[in-house]
Amino acid sequence: MIFKKNNTLNKMNNRPISELRLFAFSAMCMGLFVLTGFKSHVNKNARSNDGYLSIFDGKTLKGWQGDSTYWKVENGCIIGEVTPSTILKRNTFLIWRGGTTKNFELKVDYRITKGGNSGINYRSTEVPDVPYALRGYQEDIDGANQYTGQNYEERGRCIIAFRGQKATLPVVSKPISSLAVNNIWTASQPSSLGDKDSLTQYIHDGWNECHIIAKGNHLWHYVNGVLMSEVIDNDTANRSFSGLLGVQVHVGPPMKVEYKNFMIKMLSE
Repeated sequence: MIFKKNNTLNKMNNRPISELRLFAFSAMCMGLFVLTGFKSHVNKNARSNDGYLSIFDGKTLKGWQGDSTYWKVENGCIIGEVTPSTILKRNTFLIWRGGTTKNFELKVDYRITKGGNSGINYRSTEVPDVPYALRGYQEDIDGANQYTGQNYEERGRCIIAFRGQKATLPVVSKPISSLAVNNIWTASQPSSLGDKDSLTQYIHDGWNECHIIAKGNHLWHYVNGVLMSEVIDNDTANRSFSGLLGVQVHVGPPMKVEYKNFMIKMLSE
């Protein structure tokens, strides 16, 4: 077999070495920019070998925005805390301002108090005129593990997949208010991934790892490497392919949630 020479390569071969090095460096930088889609606030000094980038520097909330009444950094962790004197009237989020989540994988470790309620939102939008409020997909987290691992759409279709479910969401024509009943999306078409209660055996009392994968209309939620819920979102009227990332503290009693090792990897289309 005869291979034709690449004219572009021939032209490059005639360039000075210094120019080739500059060309290669520029191409590498552009490739990274396209791959990540990040605007800023990525900890470039913390990169794993499998393509993940750190989006939390372990010391400050640089690149994140939220109400400082509820969010701070201590001992290398993002901490969301509600005290008896700071009881919430509505859920509030710490929002990552470094870019948007489209097709991606996210890994983060969390620890939460028994009465705590939190979650990781992605592909979300800000709620107009409500500070630090998000609407969108969420990997739910709570200290009692009633909800941990399920897919809950904040301010939207509510529970679209319980823990232990693979749910297909069909096209709908009715408004959300008529199909979200008792906090459950009644249009969901679920099949089983496992028993909801039995899956709690894989969730620890202390630190746990959440792993979210979002690619196209397919969403996976893992805890400690175990698939907890899966969604195939065919609901063209209500689904989202892009949006903000954030972590939540929920209305309710005093609580504390800690997050560390925030690592994200953008995936191709």
